[in-house]
Amino acid sequence: MLSDPSQKYLPYPDVPPFTRTWPAKRVTKAPIWLSTCLRDGNQALVNPMSNAVKLDFFRTLVACGFKEIEVAYPAASDAEFNFCRTLVETGEIPDDVAIQVITPCRAELIERSVAAVTGAKHAIIHLYNAVSPLFRDVVFRNSPDETADLVVRSVKLVKKLTAAARASTGTKFTLNYCMETFSQTEPEFAVRLANEVLEAWGDATPESKVIFNLAATVECAPPNHYADMVEYFCQNVNQRDSVLVSLHAHNDRGTGVAATELGLLAGGDRVEGCLLGNGERTGNVDLVTLALNMYSQGVSPRLDFSNLSEVVKVVESCTGLSVPDRYPYAGQLVFSAFAGTHQDAIRKGLEKQEKRHARAAETGEKKYWAVPYIPVDPQDLGYSYDNLIRISSQSGKAGAAHLLSQSSLALELPRSMQTAFYGVVQAACDASGKELTMESLLSLFRSTYHLGRGVEFNGRLRLDSFECFPSNARYTRCRVGADLLVDGHVRRIDGEADTPIAALLDALDRHVNLRFGVREQHVQELRSHRFAAFVELAEHSPQATLAKSRGWWGVGMSADVTAAKLRAVISAVNGSVGSKALPPPKLVFRARFEAAVDARLDTPDMHAGAPPEPLPQTHVSTPVVSQF
Repeated sequence: MLSDPSQKYLPYPDVPPFTRTWPAKRVTKAPIWLSTCLRDGNQALVNPMSNAVKLDFFRTLVACGFKEIEVAYPAASDAEFNFCRTLVETGEIPDDVAIQVITPCRAELIERSVAAVTGAKHAIIHLYNAVSPLFRDVVFRNSPDETADLVVRSVKLVKKLTAAARASTGTKFTLNYCMETFSQTEPEFAVRLANEVLEAWGDATPESKVIFNLAATVECAPPNHYADMVEYFCQNVNQRDSVLVSLHAHNDRGTGVAATELGLLAGGDRVEGCLLGNGERTGNVDLVTLALNMYSQGVSPRLDFSNLSEVVKVVESCTGLSVPDRYPYAGQLVFSAFAGTHQDAIRKGLEKQEKRHARAAETGEKKYWAVPYIPVDPQDLGYSYDNLIRISSQSGKAGAAHLLSQSSLALELPRSMQTAFYGVVQAACDASGKELTMESLLSLFRSTYHLGRGVEFNGRLRLDSFECFPSNARYTRCRVGADLLVDGHVRRIDGEADTPIAALLDALDRHVNLRFGVREQHVQELRSHRFAAFVELAEHSPQATLAKSRGWWGVGMSADVTAAKLRAVISAVNGSVGSKALPPPKLVFRARFEAAVDARLDTPDMHAGAPPEPLPQTHVSTPVVSQF
C-alpha cells in the first residue's frame, strides 16, 4: 500500500450547492420493492440458475410479497428469453405482480426484450446505459451530447414497440430508465438526461410514472454523498410528480444498506436489490436487511419474512451461496448470545418484558418489544427463543440459569447458586473446548446435584425413605428417621431439632460424622403442584464461621415441600463428601413403631412455630427412591 494514496486515487466529486433536507427526515413507509435476484443476482453466480430453479425462486419472491420482479436479460440468451415466455404463457405471474426485463440501448436488443414480455399483464422495460465520464471516455468514447442522443433514440424506440404490443395484447408497459454508474456521474448531467427522457417519452403522468433508476453501480463514496446526489436529482428533475426515483445500490464500500436508507430519506420511492445481497463484486443491496430494519422501527415493509429460515434455505439452494452465521437477521447466530454480560441483560429483559406485557394485557396497552441486544422479536421471523442464549466458556452464570429456567426442569436458581453452578459449567466447557447444548447442560446439572435415575446421577449418599413426626406434645420440635444409603449400604439414622432440615442435619452428625449448617435455602413451586428446594450447606468448623466456610449447594424436587428440602440437603452433602472416608454404621436398638402409615403418603412440612395437623400416636413414612 502507498504511504500517500492521494498520489494515485482521486476523492469523490462534490455535489453542486442545493438545499439539503434529508438529514432531518425519517422513513415512515415502505418503498416499492423490486427484486433483481433472478437477473442481477443470477448473472453474478459462478453457476447461473437453470430456468427450473429460477421458477422456484420466482415463486418464493411472490410468496414474500414482491410486486415487481426483474426476471431476465432476455436478449442475452435463448434460455433467458424462454424463461420470460414461460412465465407469461403459463399464468405464473399474479395479476398484481409486474415483471421487469433489462436491455441496453441497442435497437435489436430492445426489440427482443419487448417481445419477451408481451402478453403479460404488466411489464417494465429496464433500459440502461453507463453515463459517467469514465465510461463515456474509456468504454464508449462518446461525448455527453452523443450519450444523450443515444438515450433519446432508445426511449423513442421503446415507446413505439410497447405501444404496438399494448394495442395487440393489452399489456401495460412502464419505462424504467437506468443511469448506470449514476454514483460517478455529474449530477447536472444526470438531471439533463432524465429531463430529455421525459420529453422523449411524452406520456409520463402521476397515474403512469416513468421510473428513473439511480444506480450506484460502483459504490465509490460514503452513504451521505449518495443521498445528496439523490436529493439534488429529486429537486431538479422535471415533472417530479410523474417520476418514481428508484435506488439501486451496490456494496463495494460495505455501506449499501446505509446508502439506500439515506437515499430513501432523500426522496427515493423504489428500491432494487437482492435477497441477502447477492450480486456482482460485493453484491447488491440486501432487501431482507433493509425491510427488517424498517420493521424493527415499527414501519411495515410490506414484505413477509415471517419464516425467514425457509427463505434463507431457498436462496442458498438456488444460488449455491451460503449465508454467514453472523449475517444480519438471517444468520444462524444473530439471535444468540455467548457473552455472560449479554446473556444476563437478555435474561433480565425477557423477564421484565413478560411482566410488562402482563400489565399491558390488563390495561389494553400495546405490548412493545424491548429486550437488550435483540432489536426484533425472533418469533416474528419464525425463530424460537431456544437459541437466544448459548453456553460456552465465555458465558456467565445468568446464561446457564436462564436455560435451566426454560428447560423441562423449569428451575429458577438462586443467584449465589447460579455462581456455584457456573463454575461447573465453565470447567466442562474448558475441558471439551465446545459449547454446551441444552441436553448436555441438563445432564451436567443432574449429575452435579444427583437428580435423576442412573449410575451417572448417583451420589455416595441417597435418601431411601424417611419419617417425620413431632417429638413432643407441643409440636415445637420434630424428629426425622431415615433409611440412608451410604456407599450402597443402608443405614438407619435419626435426629431431632426445630425443623426437618435441622433434624436431618442432626442425624447426619450423629451417625455419619458430617457436621453442616444451613447458609441459605429457597423453595420454588413448580408446575403440577411440585416443589423444588435449594439448600446451601457449609461445614461447621472451629476455624471459621458458617458464613466464611466453604459451601455446597443441593437441589431436591418432590410433590411435598419437606421431602424436597430433605433431598436438597442430601444433594448438597453429596457435593461435599468427595472421596472422604465415612465412619462405619453404629449398632443401635430401635423400637418398632406401633402404627405404620402407607409409605406413599406425602410428608407434611414440620416448621417450628407452624404445627401441622395433629398426628398423635402416629408418624409419616415417605419412600425416597429418586428425584424423578
